Amino acid sequence: MSAPVNTGGSKLFKLEDWWAVWLGLFVFLLGLGPVFGHDLLGWIVKTSAYTDISKALAPISKAYKMSGILSLVLTYLFLLSITTIGAAAMGANVKRFMAGFTIIFWLTYACIIIGEYAYISASPDKRAAFKIPWSLGLGEMGYIFAMIVGLIIGNFFLPLAKFLEDAAKPEWFIKTGIVILGAALGIKTIEAASLAGTVIFRGLCAVVEAYLIYWPVVYFVSRRYFKFTPEWSAPLASGISICGVSAAIATGAAIRARPVVPVILSAVIIVFVAVELLILPFLAAAFLYTEPMVAGAWMGLAVKSDGGAIASGALTDSLIRAKAAAVMGIKWEKDWMLMAATTTKIFIDIFIGVWAFILAVIWSVFRIDKRGGAALQGQKVSPMEIWERFPKFIIGFCITLLIMFFAGLTHPEIVKPAKTGADQANAVRSLFFALCFFSIGLITNVRKLWAEGMGRIVVIYAVCLFGFILWVGLGISWIFYHGIMPPVIK
Repeated sequence: MSAPVNTGGSKLFKLEDWWAVWLGLFVFLLGLGPVFGHDLLGWIVKTSAYTDISKALAPISKAYKMSGILSLVLTYLFLLSITTIGAAAMGANVKRFMAGFTIIFWLTYACIIIGEYAYISASPDKRAAFKIPWSLGLGEMGYIFAMIVGLIIGNFFLPLAKFLEDAAKPEWFIKTGIVILGAALGIKTIEAASLAGTVIFRGLCAVVEAYLIYWPVVYFVSRRYFKFTPEWSAPLASGISICGVSAAIATGAAIRARPVVPVILSAVIIVFVAVELLILPFLAAAFLYTEPMVAGAWMGLAVKSDGGAIASGALTDSLIRAKAAAVMGIKWEKDWMLMAATTTKIFIDIFIGVWAFILAVIWSVFRIDKRGGAALQGQKVSPMEIWERFPKFIIGFCITLLIMFFAGLTHPEIVKPAKTGADQANAVRSLFFALCFFSIGLITNVRKLWAEGMGRIVVIYAVCLFGFILWVGLGISWIFYHGIMPPVIK
């Protein structure tokens, strides 16, 4: 969870989580334009597969007769404007943020364009249209290229990385994207209500796994075999088993751990998230393409950050749809695997605040010393800590999903224009996802893994993650989603 930049003013305008809500809702409202007969986001740039780069860019709506370059420039100015407003409200150095965001945006978009080259991105059924004999069929590879470029800058061009860090906000970008995503998922829920209900129910079941299976095992292993104190073991268990950086920070605050604890843990978590992003979607595409919803849920359970989980869900969705079309001749609708990943991660996130509060009560009642475990004077715990730890962006996600769902349910005639608007807003969401990928790479300093005292943390993270969390998560995903398929494109 993000901390306020300064103490002045309302937290509603000082927290990164809240600004994800405000920006996401603003884009969502613009996306409602077609419902009222107005095309407010049709000028947003869309990047398509190409062999002739002059045909790669175009406005997402054909109603806008402008060049792709102009559409891209307008999209950049739009994103720069809304993010700068948020950054200024949170107390950032505006000039530094604008300069850093500009560099990050154009580097990220260059990666997106490279990733859409037809030999890389075109699915097998599109090869004939491009007159090419082969293609990798790896849609969304621009995300991976963006993360790789970010990793290179973050580890080998340190002055540039330092300059860009004020604008590299992976959690803010991904949370804003998730709020926008709610509208598209609301439409999908209407179009396939029974399947959506199944996904939501089974995503809720994932909470039991993450909190009642993962967490106790990681805590026990870290205490028993690696001799960590409770101060380290509790945030470590949350970070590995629940939701990465957010959970580690929330748990550390709940048990009054020293600030250095979640900081060090966060550095390790971010590196492992980058590793998972580079490996797990491709493993899922190779071995789970016949069980797409299993693969999507697995991403939500396995990748330990909001940004990493949702991003890996998007990449898995694209990779598996392309492989299913090539191998089985089946064309599934887009974003259902992403929905499984998002729903799973969202329900896990919802309970971070509750879990932090439970741990705070336990640490207080049993008076657990944060360093050695001795019984010392306890701390009084306020019920407001549930709200303080609660990820606020989830409120925005639920608002956009429920508004779209109930509006479409009560007024079926708006579903078609609402879907058009949601698709346009989703183009903005995709850009926030791409910016998240770049930012994750940029802030991932692999050298920190060799810092003094981090060796045991790296070992226990690797042992728990690759030893049982990934495979238990896969097993649970299989139990809940085996045999469930996305709708087929008619």
